[in-house]
Amino acid sequence: MEGISIAKLLIIGALIVLLFGTNKLRSLGGDLGSAIKGFKKAMKDDDSTVAKSSADEIPAERVSHKE
Repeated sequence: MEGISIAKLLIIGALIVLLFGTNKLRSLGGDLGSAIKGFKKAMKDDDSTVAKSSADEIPAERVSHKE
């Protein structure tokens, strides 16, 4: 069984454009891009929240053993 060649990908792409039209695909691409951008922003906000909360915590006192 062969893999997908470039010619097959071009045919599939042409069929998708014919089925949905360029305007529908353009709006779909914009929606997908904004969803990915929102996901990245949420991940960045979550990371900064975790870093901020860990910096606010007071570290435990060290225990030293005296000999």
